[in-house]
Amino acid sequence: MAEIRKEMPCENVPVYEFVDVNSKEFHIGTFRKLWVDVLNPEMYSYSGTAPEIEDVELIEEMGIEPAILEELKNICSVDSLRSKHEDQDIIPSESHLSTLKLRKRRQDYKETLTRDMVDRHEVYANEMEMLSVGKRPDNVRDLIPEGEVILTFNIIYWEFACSPLVGVGFLQFRLVRAFQTLHVLGSQKLTDLRDVICCVSDLQVFGEFSNTPDMVPQFISKDHYKSAFFFFNGTFYNDTRFPECQDISKVIKEWTRSRDFPDFKTARMEDTSFNDLQMKVGFPYLYTHQGDCEHVVVLTDVRLVHQDDCLDIKLYPLITHKHRVMTRKCSVCHLYISRWITTNDALAPMDPCLFCDQCFRMFHYDDKGNKVGDFLAYAYVDPGTFN
Repeated sequence: MAEIRKEMPCENVPVYEFVDVNSKEFHIGTFRKLWVDVLNPEMYSYSGTAPEIEDVELIEEMGIEPAILEELKNICSVDSLRSKHEDQDIIPSESHLSTLKLRKRRQDYKETLTRDMVDRHEVYANEMEMLSVGKRPDNVRDLIPEGEVILTFNIIYWEFACSPLVGVGFLQFRLVRAFQTLHVLGSQKLTDLRDVICCVSDLQVFGEFSNTPDMVPQFISKDHYKSAFFFFNGTFYNDTRFPECQDISKVIKEWTRSRDFPDFKTARMEDTSFNDLQMKVGFPYLYTHQGDCEHVVVLTDVRLVHQDDCLDIKLYPLITHKHRVMTRKCSVCHLYISRWITTNDALAPMDPCLFCDQCFRMFHYDDKGNKVGDFLAYAYVDPGTFN
C-alpha cells in the first residue's frame, strides 16, 4: 500500500492562529521571497501585456480560430451595450407625455439645488485617494522595484479613551476604530513609520502659564523628547538617531525581570527594516513615545506592489486614511477652538475647563494683564488639528 505523505505548511506563510482574529508569526522578507519565487514575473510587472500577445494567448488557451475571437470581441464589446438612440438630456418644454412632464419638473428642481459646500475632511480624503492611485515618479530612480512588498498598518490612539476632554472615547464604542492607516514598503526602516504617525502629544507644550500667558514657548514636545520605541514579538526597537534619545523601555524591562518574565531583546529602530521582522497579521503591537503615550499598531495586510499602486517611493509611508476627530470648542462662547485648559478655576463652569484665547484672557485677567483669582492654566492642543 502506497504511503500517503501529508505536506506540512510552510512556517513563513501566514495562517490563522485564532480564526478571524490574527495569523501565526511569519517572517516578512521570507514571505515576500516565497511569492516572488512562485509567481510569474509578468503577474507583478508594472508593464502591461500587449493586446496582440493577449489575443494569441487567448486563442491558444481556448483553442479557437482568430475569426471567432474577433466575433467574440464584437459581441462582447462595450459599444454593443449602448442603445442606438442616445438619451437626450434636453427635454422639450411643450411635451404632452406625462413621463416627460414629470422628468422636466424633476430636472428643473435639481437645478435649484446648490451644493457648493463640501466637507473639508472629504476634500482631503479625495486628495489622498487621488495621490495614491497609479502615481508614478517623475524620475525613474524613484520607481519602486518590482516584487516589493507593501504592509498596511492601522494606528489606534488609545489615549483618547482615557481623556475626559475628547468627548466620546473608545471605551464607549463597540468596535475600536483606527485613526490612521498607512502603507509602508518592506524595505523601509521602522523610523520611517515612526516619523509619519500623528499624535497631539507631539504638539503639546508642557508647563503652567497662568502667570505668564504671553510667554508660552514656541517649541513642542516632539522637538525635545524624541525617545520612542516599537514592541514587536518580544523585542524593543528604540529610536536612537539623536543624542538626546534615551532607552525608555529600560523601566519596563527592569519591571519584567523582577517578576520572572522572559528576557526581552533590544534593537535599534533605524537599523531594522520591515523585511527583517517576524510579525502576525491582525495582532496588536505597541508604539510608545513621549514617555507614556501609547498607541496600538496592527498589521492588517501584506501584499506585493502592483501597477495600480502609487509607485513613487518618495511618497512612502503613504497615508491612505485619517479618522476625523471632533473639534473641541470653547466652553464659554462655544464658537472658537480651545487654546487653554484650566484647573482649580473658580470662574470656570467645570473643572477642568477649555477656553479659547479671547475668553481666557477676558475671564482671568484685568485691563492691565494682571491675573484675577487663583487657577492653573496650560496650553491646549485640539485633537482636531489633524483633520
